[in-house]
Order: sequence, then structure tokens, then C-alpha cells
Amino acid sequence: MNEPLSLLQPVHEAPVEFTDAAAAVAHLEAIYARETGFLLEGFNRTIEDGRASVRYRAHYPEVRISVASHRKADSRLAFGHVPHPGTYSATVTRPDLFRNYLTQQLEHLIRNHGAPVQIGTSGTPIPVHFALATHAQINVPQEGVLDFSLRDVFDVPDLANMNDDIVNGMASANPDGSLHLAPFTAQRVDYSLARLQHYTATAAEHFQNHVLFTNYQFYVDEFEAVARRALADPGSGYTGFVSPGNHEITDPQAQIPVLPKLPQMPAYHLKRADGNGITLVNIGVGPSNAKTATDHIAVLRPHAWLMVGHCAGLRNTQQLGDFVLAHAYLREDHVLDDDLPIWVPIPALAEIQIALQEAVAEVTQLEGYELKRIMRTGTVATIDNRNWELRDQSGPVQRLSQSRAVALDMESATIAANGFRFRVPYGTLLCVSDKPLHGELKLPGMASEFYRTQVANHLQIGIRAMEKLREMPLERIHSRKLRSFEETAFL
Repeated sequence: MNEPLSLLQPVHEAPVEFTDAAAAVAHLEAIYARETGFLLEGFNRTIEDGRASVRYRAHYPEVRISVASHRKADSRLAFGHVPHPGTYSATVTRPDLFRNYLTQQLEHLIRNHGAPVQIGTSGTPIPVHFALATHAQINVPQEGVLDFSLRDVFDVPDLANMNDDIVNGMASANPDGSLHLAPFTAQRVDYSLARLQHYTATAAEHFQNHVLFTNYQFYVDEFEAVARRALADPGSGYTGFVSPGNHEITDPQAQIPVLPKLPQMPAYHLKRADGNGITLVNIGVGPSNAKTATDHIAVLRPHAWLMVGHCAGLRNTQQLGDFVLAHAYLREDHVLDDDLPIWVPIPALAEIQIALQEAVAEVTQLEGYELKRIMRTGTVATIDNRNWELRDQSGPVQRLSQSRAVALDMESATIAANGFRFRVPYGTLLCVSDKPLHGELKLPGMASEFYRTQVANHLQIGIRAMEKLREMPLERIHSRKLRSFEETAFL
């Protein structure tokens, strides 16, 4: 019987207190660099030797705060304070990637409670796959490739630390008794960072704070055209455009290499230096993709995400090309039923709704009663059966009528519900592409003509709405409607 390998790990210093958020984040970065550097060195040595001589273990950094007073924080803020006295902690990954986010969250926390934060090393091991994820030239072998088991030498991803219990409101206290400070554990974040690269073919570093989702390739083509015009305008504030494969251009005339095979949900990024640009993700058709994309983008803590896609108009008074601004959602997508019960209402967020309506008015040059001619507000139904029209219509049509739905698609309610679940401000503006209940089906000829005339306006409205949201203070966009009774201090 083989003896267990002796454990080798970095020497850990005592936690350090900070009242300066930027200095605290710099210390998080130093700890993370030390721990991942240790694993990188151990991995290279092990692969070079071709055998395992010791077991390597490194740990995520953590932030911790102890609050002794019931002192009330600013009740207008949706984040930045803990609900009651106690000790709170969160493991942290990639503090370099999340520098702005962490600095902002810690600034609020320190100011609202008048207490320092402690930065140190947690007891949670860093899986070797995640520690080496930023080193594109290194490939971690799958189990069975080496003459020894990788899990005997390094820690590997642990599903027990990669769930959504915190955001779902089901998490118990940490093993040391501290309460949760952030909505995700470090391993959960690392898992999604890896998945994002896989599904979108772009690295997490390129994602911007404002995310548009669409369900048609036509919007991608128009987004590239918009990006090139923005890059040609020195006053636009946009600095680069990134396409799948992490290809970035700053010259509006530059050629963009085309991947031989696009990923499942390609992402495109119109970047700003401060990260407040716009990302467009083509999630394709269906609630499963919508859930998958938002499950992983949520860990980046975007400021808002919007669905700008096509839908079936359900009212005879609607015309092809009309817009639908969702004020409510009928959820029959089923992919989130286990995480967010169907009885949970998904409220409309005032700031998002106003930004979208104002953007429609600006782009179409219509307002007031005239605006009602091309845009309806109301319930959007989301289903999981693309060919719902082929079933007996008595049941579906009755439910749609009872719900007062004005449009139907396969993604919007999923994106809104996951925004609610993950505390990411959300909204939906759809464009009517067919009216199946009234004999106007989505046919090739009709679709092509429709796409040519409507896509540009629709996408421009989504971009303009995001620009309006960007101009608002973050404290205003994040609504208290998205926060529960026992909420984490971090967004």
C-alpha cells in the first residue's frame, strides 16, 4: 500500500487589517499571485520529473470583517452593508480581474460600518486547473494521461464549493462560523470563468459591464458595424472591439479573423477603458442557452443585462417590426424551476424600463401617443417548445390570454429570472418578427425583408439604453427590489 505524499504549501502570514480599500485589494492580489505561483512551480516540476514526490496545496485569499454594532447603514443603498453584527467572510479569486469591483465593494463596507477589513489566506484550496487557467500555454492533463493520479498531487475542482446556495438563499454559515460576505465562492467564480471561455470563445477580461443578449446572428453583424463606427469616432469613448478567439481591433478598418468554427454562444465586446462598454452575446434559441450564459456571466457582476431579440406578436393589432417592452413575464421555460420557484414574481425595474422607453423614443423619433403606435408594454411569455404552434391551441392560447401576454419567445423570462436570482438589473425589449396566431408565420422571404429593415434600429435602441444606464450612479441602478432579507454585502 502506497504511503500518502507529504504536504507542501506556502508559508501563510497573519491576516492584515486595512481601512483603505485599494490597499486591501492590492494585498489580495499579492496573496493570490503567491499561492497560484506556488502551484505553477509545483506543476511544472511534477510534469518535468514525471512522477509525484510531494502533494502541493495552495489556498484562495479571503476578505473578512467583524461588525459589533447595530449601527444602521444608509437605507437607500442596496449593497455595501451587512444585515446585523457578526463576522463575515468571502474567498476571492482573480483579484486582478475584479480589482474595480472589489475596491468599490470594500469602500462601501468600510465606510458604512466604520470597521477595517482583514485580508488573509483562507482554508479553501485552489484547484490546480483554476490556478493555471490564465496560462494559455499550459494544458492540465486529464485523469489517466499521467503515470500517477493528478488528484493525489494537487487539489481539483470540488462541486461542494461550486453551488449557488448563497444566491439561492439556502447557504448555511461557513465552516468557521462566519457568515457570507459575497454571493459566490471563489471556486464557483473560477468555474464560471472557465465556462465563459468555453461557451463564448472570449476571455472574461473582455466582458464589459453592460451585456446585451440576442437570439439572431443578424444582430451580431450590425453590432460589428456599430463598433467600427464607434472606433472611428475619437469622442465615442470606445477603445476596442473583440470577437471570438479574443481577436481585438482598435482600427475601424482592420480585418477580423473568422474562427473556422464558432462557439455555442459567441460573444462580442465593444470596450471602454473603464470596463463600462457593451458586450453582445448571441445565445441562440432556447431557455437552456439563456440560463447557461447568465449563470456564468453573473459572476462578473455586470451592471445590467438586456434581452434584445425577436418574438411572436400575440395581438392582432401588432405589426411586424413593432417593439415590445416587457413589464412582466409568464414563465413556462422550466429551466429555473428548481432554483427560483415559479410563484416568485419577477418585478420590472424602473430605471431599466425608463432607459429602454427613452431609447426607443430617441431612435425612432416618436414620443407620447405616437410612440404607442410601434411599441407595446405588457407581459412576455417564455416557453421551452419552439414549435408550440403545432400543439392543440386551446390550452396554450387560453393561458396566454389569461396572462394578458402580448408577445412570446424562448429566452426573455429566463434572462430576467436569472437577473432577479443573481441580483443583476435586467430588462427586455423585443421586436415582433411573426404573428402565428394571426396567420403570419416566420417564413424565409418575410424574415429576410424584415431583418434588413428592423435590426439596425432595434440594436441601436439597446445600445442607447445601455449608454443611459452607464450615466447613472451604480447605487441608483441596483434596486433594493433585488435584495432579500439576509443579503450579502457585496453586489
